[in-house]
Amino acid sequence: MEFKTPTALHTEHEELHKMLKHATQLSGKTGEAAKVVAEVLHPHFVKEEEYALPPLGLLPRLAEGEVSAEMKPVIAMTDKLKSELPEMLAEHKQIEAALQELLKASKAENHPEVTLFAKQLSEHAKMEEVVSYPTAILIGEYLKLKLR
Repeated sequence: MEFKTPTALHTEHEELHKMLKHATQLSGKTGEAAKVVAEVLHPHFVKEEEYALPPLGLLPRLAEGEVSAEMKPVIAMTDKLKSELPEMLAEHKQIEAALQELLKASKAENHPEVTLFAKQLSEHAKMEEVVSYPTAILIGEYLKLKLR
């Protein structure tokens, strides 16, 4: 069984990457600040796509009561997320600090689209902290109970 990040989340990540790429191509402090965001964001997104978000793809099936032994590999992903959650949250703080610099630069240099992007990415991270990560961990805990 293949475990995939829900399409909506994957699409959102792609859109955020596209917006960030645009910002990194700008001149001045905005482009420089965007490059710093990209440096801290990319490895974080890789981790999310590897083990933090794919378990969420099981939600519709689990909500319908479907549980199978084929789902067991998700537990390794959610255990990894659970153990690395403090690091993931620390990375969010680094990303947020870089975003604050990007916000300052984009406002000073009149790049409203970059200001909007920075705000969107900040909200995205908050949503992950209170919805996506806890839900993924709960999926693993649920599967542990059901597949005993």
